[in-house]
Parts: sequence; structure tokens; C-alpha cells
Amino acid sequence: MTLQNRVNPFGELISIPARGMFLGNRGGRIHRNGQLIGTRRWASRRWICCLLEFRERHREVWAEGYTQVFFLDEPTALSAGHRPCFECRRRDAKSFAACWQCAFCLTKALHAPEMDELLHAERVYGRAKRIHRRPIDVLPDGVFIALPTAGTFAVRGDKLLPWTPGGYDQHVARPLSIDVDVLTPPSIVAVLGAGYRPLWHPSAN
Repeated sequence: MTLQNRVNPFGELISIPARGMFLGNRGGRIHRNGQLIGTRRWASRRWICCLLEFRERHREVWAEGYTQVFFLDEPTALSAGHRPCFECRRRDAKSFAACWQCAFCLTKALHAPEMDELLHAERVYGRAKRIHRRPIDVLPDGVFIALPTAGTFAVRGDKLLPWTPGGYDQHVARPLSIDVDVLTPPSIVAVLGAGYRPLWHPSAN
């Protein structure tokens, strides 16, 4: 049975065989017995993006512990509102926190729970994905946008990369001087703008 454990840029859980480059969770267990999922989509505000393998730890997916979810790549995880894990991805997490501090001119870096609290308000509206309207010209690389009738895209340089569950499709030119629906939470947009470099799926190249 293919589990409903792959995350798309909207933060939705979908069922596909491929697991992607990263593992994550949403603060605990959200699946039911029988490896099924109901309406619950998070256990706490601690949404993280982790390595697939760390210190030879092995867990059965969707067993008794937390609910594992998977991402095509890090820009996809960031779009859904997940941040780097401070345990298995400590270097990336510290870089993320430093870029957050720089982006908002803070006197010190925020702790993970502080970032989680701010991100949660930006990523969901009730149970729905919170969308933010922004000019496309100011968006940094790694941000996801949704274009009506066209699909979901990652911004990279002068190109837009169409997202699919298996990788990015043929790149298209990035339009100029239009406002777009941004899926990536504003704080993460600012972190990307301050220099954080996410890890892309090979198809992005």
C-alpha cells in the first residue's frame, strides 16, 4: 500500500511511491492505526525537514512513533512550511537561523520554538494553506508560487521550474512585473533572500 505521506508545495499529503530527498515530521503522530490518515495534518507547530538517514537509526514508517513525511527536495519542504532539523541537519539549521536573524535585523538568533510559532501563523489558515500575494520580481531563488491555470513553480534565477511529484519539468521563462500567489511562508522567503541556500532535486539543474 502506498502511504499518503509525500508532501507537495501546498503542504498537502499525497500518495505516490517515490519518497524524495528528505524526511520530515509535524511534531508527532498524525496517522491512525492501519497506516491511515484522517483530517489531522499536524501534531504540533514543530514542522521539520530531516535527512533520510542519520546515525543508522531505523524506524518503521507509520508505525507506533511519529508520522514520517517525505519531500521531493528542500525548496518543497520550505514551501510547505518545514524548517531544517537542529539534530540531524545542525549545520543547515544554524545557517537557516543565522539568515533569519540577518533578514529581520535581530540582535540574536531565534530558538527553534520561536521560529515554529511564527511559521505556523504564516503557513496555515485554519486547516488550509495560507497564500501570500507578492511581486514576482522580488522573490529569491527557492520560493514556490502558484499561477492560475498554469500550475506550481519554484523560482530559480530567470526561470520557473514546474513542480511534479517525480521532479521538475521543463523550465520556463520567469515573467516580470506581475503579482503572484506565494506558497512559501514570508519568513522563509526572507531567509532565502538573506542567503540561505536550500538543497535542490537534481532535475532542477
